[in-house]
Amino acid sequence: MTRQTALSPPPFCVLLGPDYAGKSSALDQLARTAPQWQLLSVDDTHLAPEHALIGRLRRNVVKDVAPHRSAWSPEFFATLLQTAVVHLRDQLLRTDAATPVVVDSYYYKLLAKCRLFGAPDSPLFAWWRSFPQPRRVIYLDVPPETTWRRCRQGADLNLLEHYGPQPAWDGFRRFQRDLAKVMRDEIQGLPVTVIEQQDRPETTTAAIREVLTHEFG
Repeated sequence: MTRQTALSPPPFCVLLGPDYAGKSSALDQLARTAPQWQLLSVDDTHLAPEHALIGRLRRNVVKDVAPHRSAWSPEFFATLLQTAVVHLRDQLLRTDAATPVVVDSYYYKLLAKCRLFGAPDSPLFAWWRSFPQPRRVIYLDVPPETTWRRCRQGADLNLLEHYGPQPAWDGFRRFQRDLAKVMRDEIQGLPVTVIEQQDRPETTTAAIREVLTHEFG
């Protein structure tokens, strides 16, 4: 297997969208039906046993750091979240050159969330933005009204998915709209295909598969 360098990653696309846009469901379906593409995600179901630390660390940031952000510097908060993205980059650069890759939304979403929660632009962000860029971003454009229903009116939210100490519609709506804007800022200049809200998860996955097939051949 050919190992890659930072200058020559395998061809890859990023699947991006707001929280509860359906990214995880689509990745799970692609994993079952599209073995020709390598899927890279920090969701627990896609992490190898030796990489379980990534999932634990992400959950502990939500549990131990997010509720007490005033006790930590914004840079420390961003550094912890960045570990997941560095892991995605490392796995990307270890992938066979002949295997197209689909990378999950955290590749850009966590940077956007750090900005929304007060982390200043810094050399840390400049290094983050120097990571390999995808051939295309597939953006799931799902409105907050829909994602609010999907998170059971806030019951499933964590502190990195809404403004305010407790989940509420207004804090969720404002955060998700700001998140969408900042994510789009981060991917400006990249080829982007927008997939509007679909009626069923299977329809969303089919639309994603069509874009990937066109991109990767």
